[in-house]
Amino acid sequence: MTTPDQLPEASPAPPAVHSVADGAVDKPTGLGAVFAMLLRFRATVASWGTLSSPRAQNKTANDLAEDRTQLAAQRTLMAADRSLMAWVRTALSMISFGFTIYKILQGFAESGTALRAAAQPRVVGLFLIGLGNLCILMGAVEYWHRAKGLSVYGDIMVWRPTFIMAVATGLLSLFLFVGVIFKAL
Repeated sequence: MTTPDQLPEASPAPPAVHSVADGAVDKPTGLGAVFAMLLRFRATVASWGTLSSPRAQNKTANDLAEDRTQLAAQRTLMAADRSLMAWVRTALSMISFGFTIYKILQGFAESGTALRAAAQPRVVGLFLIGLGNLCILMGAVEYWHRAKGLSVYGDIMVWRPTFIMAVATGLLSLFLFVGVIFKAL
């Protein structure tokens, strides 16, 4: 049995000698290159999470809490924007479906196809267009109340692009509703 003292010493690998004139640089190859690249990437990603702004490092706990409250209010307002857009999307689906049904059933009635009631295309179209208008109104009212409630936490502008588009869509759908009532379309 051999003891560690009796083992032959491993000879170190000879150092790579390159002259600067050769222009050769020792670069890792194979798995060594991949490992070096992963280490550089890890260091880069780790630096992303550090606070580099001296102004951010000098904030008090109250300042940081106020910043967090502002960010929470902004996130809530953006959630209200997304909810309003969902209301408008649902309303537009109902309005377009109602108008399409109105026009298709009106075409059937004009071609001589017997319908149960003469006013049926108008009634179905008006019902769906009115339901779409109601959806826009409900979404706009909900958004208005949410934005007004958030104004306690800072300067919250209610007339944001999503609200303006909802109001514009509501006005256009109201015009469509009135047009179907008076058969102007």
